[in-house]
Amino acid sequence: MKTEIETITGETPGISYELIVHRFEGSDVSAPRVYIQSGLHADERPGVAAMHFLIPMLEKAEAEGRLLGSLTLVPHANPIGAAQHLYGEHMGRFATGTRTNFNRGFPVPDETGVRHLDQASAPVFAERRLKSRLLELAGDCPIVLDLHCDDEGVQYIYAPEKLWPEMLDLAACLDAEAALLWDSGSDRAFEEAVFEEMLARAPNGDLTGHCVTTVELRGQNDVDATLARKDAEGLYRFLQGRGVVTAGATTAPGLRKDFVGKPIRHVEMVLAPVGGTILFHVNPGDRVQADQLLAEIIVNPGCKDGSVEIHAPQAGYVLTRRIRRFIRMGDNLLKIIGDTAAVVSRKGALED
Repeated sequence: MKTEIETITGETPGISYELIVHRFEGSDVSAPRVYIQSGLHADERPGVAAMHFLIPMLEKAEAEGRLLGSLTLVPHANPIGAAQHLYGEHMGRFATGTRTNFNRGFPVPDETGVRHLDQASAPVFAERRLKSRLLELAGDCPIVLDLHCDDEGVQYIYAPEKLWPEMLDLAACLDAEAALLWDSGSDRAFEEAVFEEMLARAPNGDLTGHCVTTVELRGQNDVDATLARKDAEGLYRFLQGRGVVTAGATTAPGLRKDFVGKPIRHVEMVLAPVGGTILFHVNPGDRVQADQLLAEIIVNPGCKDGSVEIHAPQAGYVLTRRIRRFIRMGDNLLKIIGDTAAVVSRKGALED
């Protein structure tokens, strides 16, 4: 493994950020090339923990001559966001200087199929140059994994519908509980930008063997050695199955019996009708029926009619819920994968 430290120059004198890039050189030029990053939303740590255990596994495979494909790994993909703290609270989702989501606004190919990236010396904000550099590092890799997490949730993946069901192997290897399939993005998240570039360069639209996804490794607080090792082992099994690492003697895992895979337009974004203190009545992974009590929000504690009940808009599967127990009117309370399409549906990213 070779480690490179790249510099992202800040917007003011004396400020710069280090981007750590690990590279593995495979022995077979015909094997798939892989890019994996974590921490793009810098306050999401499960992916970083998984990388901690995955990297030694790849080093061992490399030392034993079992590494076939080349890999680029960026465990801290957002050093800018990692440095943002306000009164002791980590602010890693949005750039505080521009109010821009670190996982939105990535450059995509224009109508001529050309993607215009910001160079390292471009006179633009640092997060724009960082985004361009991450896309360059992903380059022409047919396998690109972006490790994230949700507030509180099950393990699930986003997948382009054009790559489904081929990406079922990733869901099985990770023991994922759900998948959301999107048909066209509009928010230019990293995953969407990479996929648009894949489409632009694919001969006759053939994307056989490709995989690009945002992997949601449960919730923000699901960071411990047991889960991190499990996630690393799942990623490693996936790489074995895709021919990046020599396959082991164990058989490929199957999908969970209760696995839920639905188009993203089935997701019900349940919003808070009032502000207050949340009492949840369901957990991520629960099956719910239409009109079932999901939560109540306490507005006036101890008073008659002092709380507001929130009921399921339809039958479905509880994917995520809010991690903080105080909420504003209009904030997202839960995500439910409905058995049928939601009345108000999204095609790309679910949240800002």
